Amino acid sequence: MNKLQKYIINNLSTLFLSIFLPLFAIASVIFLIKLATYTAVIHMTIWEMTKLYFFILPEVLFYTLPVTFFISAVLTLFRLSTDNEIIVLFSLGIHPIFILRTLLKPAIALSVLMIFDFFILFPHATVLSSNFVSYKKSEAKFNLSASEFGHRFGDWLLYIGENNPDGSFKDVFLFNKKQKDEILIEAKRAEVINDMGILRLRLTDGEGYNYSKEKFSQINFESMYINDTMATKLTKYRTPLQYWKSNDRKKSKRHMMITDILLSIFPVISLFLVLSIGVVHVRHQKARVYLYLFLGILIYYGSTLLLQRTLAYYTIPVVITVWLISTYFIYKKTIAAKF
Repeated sequence: MNKLQKYIINNLSTLFLSIFLPLFAIASVIFLIKLATYTAVIHMTIWEMTKLYFFILPEVLFYTLPVTFFISAVLTLFRLSTDNEIIVLFSLGIHPIFILRTLLKPAIALSVLMIFDFFILFPHATVLSSNFVSYKKSEAKFNLSASEFGHRFGDWLLYIGENNPDGSFKDVFLFNKKQKDEILIEAKRAEVINDMGILRLRLTDGEGYNYSKEKFSQINFESMYINDTMATKLTKYRTPLQYWKSNDRKKSKRHMMITDILLSIFPVISLFLVLSIGVVHVRHQKARVYLYLFLGILIYYGSTLLLQRTLAYYTIPVVITVWLISTYFIYKKTIAAKF
């Protein structure tokens, strides 16, 4: 029996890898195209794009692994059926429950991995990705250069006379108009400082003027900082439980929680359907396998997305119960009654 289980698992592993790698590549390309839209706003190096891709990797794996297991499990049994090996097994007295138990172990392992992925890794990766993009966007706002037009620097209007080779600026003017006062600052040199997400402008060797209807004042300075004008909004990382319980993006998190739980357990609760589709009479049912595969995935994913609009969290027990009952009924009619 152990050799038979290993034989089935080996066939499953081979098909799993051959299906997973193309799906993973396609999903990666789709997500990379999505990430490429950031380059319209911020400048990123190849290493920074790679880092951002690693942050979305848990999401890529989550949407490819459950589907891959379902397809590979069905095609494994279908291949054994076309080679008449399934008929031989049943002729030797092997019950379909044995195949279910064999597939149950990798299905449970994958479901546990998926739950760990979305509940633990996803919040951490999401916070890192959000902070990284926020940091790069704030950095992009400081992508200053000399031009005949000014720049917006928080509450200040900024004019740069010339760019220095070391990245600093020469002949800088800042203007800020408040309710009563107007402030004008002139500096011979300026440079941008990014201190832990807080962006500042350091001015060197300049003069400042503050004037209104009542008074006029002037100061000379060797060094001046314009602080906290465009601080990066970084999200503090919470524990996974705090992340899911927080009210931030509550509606979106509810959608993800329902969808991800149902997708995580999809490999386990679909085993009856796997046998019903995969174990076939080659002459009569061969052409229907791929159609049933598509319909099975479409119905499960579609019900997961549609029912939660009205049932909210009740979608989880409803989908699990209805899916198990319906797939077990199909299994009883197509497999258990014959073998």
